[in-house]
Amino acid sequence: MRKAERTKQNIIEQAAPLFNQKGIAGTTIDDILQAAKVAKGCLYSHFENKDDLSAHTVDFLLAKSIGCVQDVMSAATTAKGRIFAYLDSCQDPLDMAIVGGCPIFNLAVEADDNHPAVKQKVGAVMQALHANFTAILQAGIDQGEFAATLKAEDFAFKMYVAVEGATVMCRVLASSQPMRRLIKTLKEELDAYSLG
Repeated sequence: MRKAERTKQNIIEQAAPLFNQKGIAGTTIDDILQAAKVAKGCLYSHFENKDDLSAHTVDFLLAKSIGCVQDVMSAATTAKGRIFAYLDSCQDPLDMAIVGGCPIFNLAVEADDNHPAVKQKVGAVMQALHANFTAILQAGIDQGEFAATLKAEDFAFKMYVAVEGATVMCRVLASSQPMRRLIKTLKEELDAYSLG
């Protein structure tokens, strides 16, 4: 990676936690300059404006979110193992792999009314994750790991939206207990369909 590319990537990486914690609107160019330790001219030599930087940073945050989910599930060899690995990785919303909480949820809330392009990107990621969880569960059904009565798409949807909602609740209440109760319930429900 050339020096210019490293500098650009560094700016994005330093902007990411700011955008995730303070929001796109709440993060100023000065905040980013201070975090990235670059001058304004340097920043604008890599990005046309704040919207351009925001677009790159949103892509970075969403890719990081997807990467975190894929990483935790990749070691498991069964459908149940992959879903449980995902749930286990969500146990402590107060100490997440990405500073500031779940970027998917944070960006969705901010983008809902203010940033149509970001809203579209976040929506695509949500759909992709739901489809991925559905495919994992369906593969478990097809391979005889789960009973055919498990509705893969419905369970995947319920699991994903419940985890996102519990993440917000835990962060507001400063307690991981609601998430731990939710995960226990989801695991018990999925276990009820297990044939192994």
